Amino acid sequence: MPEAFLVTARPDLQRARVEWLDALGGERRLSALTVEAYERDTRQFLQFLTGHCGGAPGVADIRELRPADLRAFLASRRASGAGARTLGRGLAGVRSFLRFLERRGLVNAAAASALKAPRAPRGLPKPLTAVDARKVVSGSAQLAEEPWIAARNAAVLTLLYGSGLRIAEALALTGADFAGIEQAALRVTGKGGKTRLVPVLPVTCEAVKEYRRLCLYHLGTDGPLFRGARGGALQPAIIQREMKRMRSALNLPETATPHALRHSFATHLLARGGDLRAIQELLGHASLSTTQVYTGVDTARLMEIYDAAHPRA
Repeated sequence: MPEAFLVTARPDLQRARVEWLDALGGERRLSALTVEAYERDTRQFLQFLTGHCGGAPGVADIRELRPADLRAFLASRRASGAGARTLGRGLAGVRSFLRFLERRGLVNAAAASALKAPRAPRGLPKPLTAVDARKVVSGSAQLAEEPWIAARNAAVLTLLYGSGLRIAEALALTGADFAGIEQAALRVTGKGGKTRLVPVLPVTCEAVKEYRRLCLYHLGTDGPLFRGARGGALQPAIIQREMKRMRSALNLPETATPHALRHSFATHLLARGGDLRAIQELLGHASLSTTQVYTGVDTARLMEIYDAAHPRA
């Protein structure tokens, strides 16, 4: 891969870097944007080493690197305004380059492997309002022309909001999983093969019952519950596309996605006094810290209400 930028490094390190970049795009088939980002990250790293080592670095200088040197590089990037995600990607690029050199028997990449990437701040989930969530899951809001497909979409979306399912969990259900039309709970297999019980609201049972009544295909106990237009298993992209259409029709924000209905399930439960541990179990989160992010959503919403309503805000 020809280099478009001047890189301060000794010839042996220059050659090795060009070979590494060529391998990224050729052997590993990384995207052009990823290769470009890695090129930029390692160029910045070598520029830092030029000042840090007092001259253009070579393979011998890379061989002597310690974790403290890499921490100094990250500190310099942070001082220049780089955020945690940028720093994490930059460290990933440097690690990839050093491991390439290690495979060639030129250096030991232990220093890079020992260094932890900066933790990126977790963004708050973007739930729908209760009013918008009810619109999305209603049968009358579905845009599909065929009645059975409209009923299917409503049933899937109702499961996401009413039971807090991930879209993959909902689409993995079989006829046997939803055998009882009036059942109060549903056993779901989530991430890591873990199973959990989730509530099934009467409105959800009715939505699934209506879909099964209208569906053109036989829904046996072993096959997928939700079917595509040709009778195969329904794919997540279909529901995502339908949600995108509804965003436009219902004037919903861009953050209104199928997964946002799961966020809405948790946020609305918490706002109505739901117990955080119980919500953790319902969502299938392995750690309570993952569920605690919804307390931030609730707090943010309270502050919005305060700012809008308090006369001295």
